[in-house]
Amino acid sequence: MALPLTGVRVIEFSHMVMGPSCGLILADLGAEVIKVEPRGLGDKTRYLPGSGSGLFATFNRNKKSVQLDIADPGDFDQIVELVESAQVVIENFRPRKMDQYGLGFDDVKQFNPTIIYCSLKGFLSGPYGDRSALDEVVQMLGGLAYMTGPPGQPLRAGASVNDIMGGMFGVIGIISSLLKNRDNPEPAHITSALFENTAFLVGNYIVQSQMTGEVVKPMPARLASWAIYDIFRSKSDEMVFMAAVSDTQWVALCHEFSLVDMLDDTALADNTGRVEKRDYIHRRLQAQLQHFEVAEIEHRCERSGLPCAQVNRPDQLLDDPHLSTSGAFTSVYEGTDAEVRVPLLPMEFNGERLAKRMDIPRPGEHDDELLSHHDEEILSESENYRRNH
Repeated sequence: MALPLTGVRVIEFSHMVMGPSCGLILADLGAEVIKVEPRGLGDKTRYLPGSGSGLFATFNRNKKSVQLDIADPGDFDQIVELVESAQVVIENFRPRKMDQYGLGFDDVKQFNPTIIYCSLKGFLSGPYGDRSALDEVVQMLGGLAYMTGPPGQPLRAGASVNDIMGGMFGVIGIISSLLKNRDNPEPAHITSALFENTAFLVGNYIVQSQMTGEVVKPMPARLASWAIYDIFRSKSDEMVFMAAVSDTQWVALCHEFSLVDMLDDTALADNTGRVEKRDYIHRRLQAQLQHFEVAEIEHRCERSGLPCAQVNRPDQLLDDPHLSTSGAFTSVYEGTDAEVRVPLLPMEFNGERLAKRMDIPRPGEHDDELLSHHDEEILSESENYRRNH
């Protein structure tokens, strides 16, 4: 497949999730992404335990790795040469850290006057601009944790949604600037931030509170919009989500699960009436579901056009028939000889997934390629891109 960002060189100064996810998307789209790691063991994200142990393997395929220390004056010239050769720089360090080492946007545009410089931060400009931030911090501050947990028990979402979303908005800004630079090359400084991501995610609830004049309730305690939009239990006590969000789906559900007598109840004739009788409807439906295993419930819902899903753990997705058949995973080596499967980007180009082209790099794996012979190798990708665009 001809990849859309072939010939674009990106220098990535990042760690954890937000920066690496931005670099991953660009790399999967064909950019040459060069990850600058500290000397020695490299990016500390490689060695995180527990729930962080899968981060590096997930977000660093299709990249090259060089080892240079931004704090070491002896490495500064090498870093400058790399940045001079690039169209894009990504960084996700604390505010003004890159400025301290002469590698902030104002510095870089002096020696690369058309650079697209993407800063991935906790906050955009404003009173919070210098605060440290993590995904969990902004989920609490931005109302997402409040909406996720039950009343009085704020709960962060079960994935780094803001980090990944911040990386995605960074990519949108970078690609927009690359397109603009085709006609009018000039430097651009893009900033994407976690807190503002959160505000965007909960935007509909911000609007809801203004429209209703009421404090929005967390998702587990919200006023239901439909009578059937909940988790139920199968014969073996497995969890399954089911929904009926239209009159047509309500009729289909009643026929499929032997509840046709409820169709004669005038109090349940419209959605408002059914929401008012929600507890009664739940008891009736749950009593019927006790006779079926999840597979049968899913089969009945699918043939009737009803939204339905077994409640899975993430590891169960490895055996999901749809993901397995559609080629949603690729295999990478996560720093040892152990092979793991990771999800590809959730998009297709003309029916094809964006494949892994390179495995996860070892720390400094591409030092010889990128740092030993500067005269031609470092500039070749940049010159090809500029000639073609």
